[in-house]
Amino acid sequence: MTMEQIYLLVALAPLAGALGAGLLGRAIGPRGAHWVTILGVAIAFFGAVAVYRDVAAGHAFNGTVYTWLTGPGARFEIGFLIDPLSAIMMLVVTFVSLMVHIYTIGYMHGDPGYQRFFSYISLFTFAMLMLVMANNFVQLFFGWEAVGLMSYLLIGFWYTRPTAIFANLKAFLVNRVGDFGFILGIALVFAYFGTLDYAEVFRRAGEIAPQALELFAGAPWPVMTVICLLLFVGAMGKSAQVPLHVWLPDSMEGPTPISALIHAATMVTAGIFMVARMSPLYELSETALSVVLVIGAITALSMAFLGLVQNDIKRVVAYSTLSQLGYMTVALGASAYAAAIFHLMTHAFFKALLFLSAGSVIIAMHHEQDMRNMGGLRKYMPVTYWTALVGSLALAGIPPFSGFFSKDAIIEAVHLSRLPGAGFAYFSVLGGVFLTACYSFRLLFLTFHGSPRMDERTREHLHESPWTVTLPLVLLAIPAVYAGWTYVEPMLFGDYFGSSIVVDPARDVLEELGREYHGVGILILHGLSAPPFWLALAGIVSAWYLYLRRPDLPAAIRRVAGGLYTLLENKYYFDRFYQWFFAGGARGLGGALWKVGDVMIIDGLVVNGSAKVVARMANALRSLQSGYVYHYAFTMIVGVFVLLTLWFHSA
Repeated sequence: MTMEQIYLLVALAPLAGALGAGLLGRAIGPRGAHWVTILGVAIAFFGAVAVYRDVAAGHAFNGTVYTWLTGPGARFEIGFLIDPLSAIMMLVVTFVSLMVHIYTIGYMHGDPGYQRFFSYISLFTFAMLMLVMANNFVQLFFGWEAVGLMSYLLIGFWYTRPTAIFANLKAFLVNRVGDFGFILGIALVFAYFGTLDYAEVFRRAGEIAPQALELFAGAPWPVMTVICLLLFVGAMGKSAQVPLHVWLPDSMEGPTPISALIHAATMVTAGIFMVARMSPLYELSETALSVVLVIGAITALSMAFLGLVQNDIKRVVAYSTLSQLGYMTVALGASAYAAAIFHLMTHAFFKALLFLSAGSVIIAMHHEQDMRNMGGLRKYMPVTYWTALVGSLALAGIPPFSGFFSKDAIIEAVHLSRLPGAGFAYFSVLGGVFLTACYSFRLLFLTFHGSPRMDERTREHLHESPWTVTLPLVLLAIPAVYAGWTYVEPMLFGDYFGSSIVVDPARDVLEELGREYHGVGILILHGLSAPPFWLALAGIVSAWYLYLRRPDLPAAIRRVAGGLYTLLENKYYFDRFYQWFFAGGARGLGGALWKVGDVMIIDGLVVNGSAKVVARMANALRSLQSGYVYHYAFTMIVGVFVLLTLWFHSA
């Protein structure tokens, strides 16, 4: 089998599984549905492994698979760009998706939508693969919109719940805002470059960069800055950056497996991947990079604070995702694209692990998600506990777990950056280390340690989850431990990405950081003496003291914090403002248009008004039709008199 055939197999195997489960679900039954989709994703995973090995050997591919549409000055194609960047994304997406598929057998057992769920998540995987394998903006946009559509279907999977329908509509609408900017950016690319092929756009980027665009009269903007900012608006929606972040916590209304898939390997990573792929464009606009840097810093710090006040186990992990996406965005803004992708990879493993661990707890607790009603689960669920501990240590950035290597690289890269906003970004990512460790171990201590706080009936039935749930946890814990020290050298300080990522030498912070790199062991020793490690340790100790040693203190702190706690509890009032201004404004505008346009003008004036005119004319004419002969004779005389008058006057 040729490599070109393997590329097709990787992309199409999950699609075949999705179609099999979706169209033949009744015929093949639940077991057939999960086997056909797992087989499809497994084929894609092993194909991705082969692609990764082939790319590591120095082979790449950029070619057209299918010409979809041609016209004057335009050609739209389906094609693949297989290079180190797409290869690592294919590997991460297929591996995490495979683990989620296996996990779903245990989690969704007995659900009436079992086959439909497997079809959706397999189709989700196909959409993400088409996005990361694209070699042109048309296919990128197809994958971009497809993952958005699938997230809508999966967040609202339990469609009988009003909260789930509200959440999927919210996700859909917020992403439409981002996608509007994204498609405008693609339109500008086509307008100025005359093509949507990556290679041609990147080749001509330097000659287009000096051109200016007048968005407002007398205020020219560099074309490249406008393109990059519009594309980043799309990334803000998909990767949930402030202020387009509000959909992501509500996506917890979907089943836990899809929460893991959305938050770890698919949709939210699409924006990070897209900006890294567009590095040849972003490197030509310092303004765009500064905006990316500051937006990421605001997201990383502000969302970490919100993670501290959540009591729903899944929402804690959701706000953690928001904060970690902020770290990746900060890395992109600092031109440390390799560090962003490296953190994307390590984060995919430990974040999927944490979500699936939370799902395992939810199964044992009979779908109770409030951590205040848990406690003491360590002795009942040892596999879930130890894997959750691995995920928490990786998330907190404790060496030698994978999160330490990628998160510390981002912090050091931002520290070396000289872009406007780098100082604020460094403060934000450094402060986020303490908060991340605190909320992640708050979750661990409240859930697995201390005295059990659940009711007696739930406590009697507590037990470890079935192997279909625990096996993916163990398999995800392995890369959560070793992926960091294995890949830190080639990805950050080697030439793994080659020409797939372009960095201006004047802003190459990773190259500057690499001069101080002397091996993994020295890096770990340096990390043990660096501020991020001690901040993470302080966060863990604070969580232990507050939630195990002195569990009475959090309530006292809440009382003292007062307005600050209220602000955090209400999520900075973003949701309320959007509900009042955008949703309420749209309803108010619609109501006004209905009252004025429909009721007053159409119904009142046109429809009812014409009817009233006809009725009044009929009433006037009816009075003349009395039936008396002398009335008709009088009318005839008057008529003749009028006609004679007019005739004589005209003569």
